[in-house]
Amino acid sequence: MRARIFQRPKTATQSGHAGAGNWVLEYQPTEREKNDPLMGWWGSSDTLGQVRLRFDTAEAAVAFAEQKGVAYDLEVPPASRPIKPKAYADNFRYGRAENWTH
Repeated sequence: MRARIFQRPKTATQSGHAGAGNWVLEYQPTEREKNDPLMGWWGSSDTLGQVRLRFDTAEAAVAFAEQKGVAYDLEVPPASRPIKPKAYADNFRYGRAENWTH
């Protein structure tokens, strides 16, 4: 059994950062999904594939995995880009370096 520890990114459809930054431990599937011929649903008997544990820090997630004896892959996110504050009034600022176009 192997787990993946990663930091959740910000959702692309929302502008807020709620829920982003949490560390998630999710187990990798141990068996392939099979198609149920009667219903047409895909599924497997691997119940750990449905488990996602959230932690505040990466150290807490790693400590949990080591305590339970689970092999893990830690994915460190890239460095975050600095946020440049912008204001609409800056488009009309005196002494602006860029040309203003319509």
